[in-house]
Amino acid sequence: MKIPEIRAIARNRGLKLGVGGKAALIRAIQRDEGNFDCFGRADSNYCDQENCLWRADCLPAAKAMNKA
Repeated sequence: MKIPEIRAIARNRGLKLGVGGKAALIRAIQRDEGNFDCFGRADSNYCDQENCLWRADCLPAAKAMNKA
């Protein structure tokens, strides 16, 4: 999902958009949803949250963050 779409979701939830990247914005939305703010933090590239809106972007992000 692209940043403009993520920002729109945040605005629709009434979240204040601060400075930060994609991961920070998604984690703020996850907290607001009452979920774990785990975007990009999947250990061993594994996640059991099959219905997560962010899953398609999360696993590649986790893999990239683990390489760094």
